[in-house]
Amino acid sequence: MGVFLILRKEAMIGDGVAHTAFGGIALGLLLGISPILTALGVSIFAVAGIHYMRAKGIATSDSAIAVILATGFSGGLIIVSLAGGFTVELFSYLFGSILTIDATDLLVVSVLGLVTLVFLGVFYKELLSMTFDEGGSRLMGIPVGPLSLAFSILVASTIVLSIKAVGIVLVVALLVLPGLSALQLRLSFRGTTAAAIVFGILSMVLGVLLSAIYDVATSGVIVFLAAAIFALTAIYKRLG
Repeated sequence: MGVFLILRKEAMIGDGVAHTAFGGIALGLLLGISPILTALGVSIFAVAGIHYMRAKGIATSDSAIAVILATGFSGGLIIVSLAGGFTVELFSYLFGSILTIDATDLLVVSVLGLVTLVFLGVFYKELLSMTFDEGGSRLMGIPVGPLSLAFSILVASTIVLSIKAVGIVLVVALLVLPGLSALQLRLSFRGTTAAAIVFGILSMVLGVLLSAIYDVATSGVIVFLAAAIFALTAIYKRLG
């Protein structure tokens, strides 16, 4: 997902959705229901709002993201204040707590992964065309608006379901860094996407192992490794 976002110059939508999800998580904790479900609902509403403002010419993409980010995060702060302040559980969503992931979370992530693969497989050519020439895609009859919205909803879902692992603060890095690393290798588009997946998995697996061995924050190690891989691939590109 990150490769498409980077090439479409929409990487910051991840940051906007992540901070907006904070409002949904706070709402879920206040109401005593699943914070992930409320965060998912708020995030989907957020990406729909971004697309609406962009389509109607109300705001450009980066401005629309800024509006949604500010609204969602400030709303979350208000809800937290009404609930009596920050709690340990809320901090686990802000900075990640991989030990809180249970079998249900793994099942949901697996289903989302399957849905994402099917979506990218079915609409691969359309998404590729939209990524490099959105105007030309419209002229070819590709439903750019609906497909872009569906893609953004998948991105929002991916971000929300990754929050437990790395937290709201760092989730956008995990979305973007593997894609940036893969782009340094100058592979084909399919090869770049595959490399991004490998780099993402490598960061996660090694991050969990090293954090367990050295007893440090798992989310920090995961993202630090992703950044280290990016640095190495960037050096490789310059030397090559």
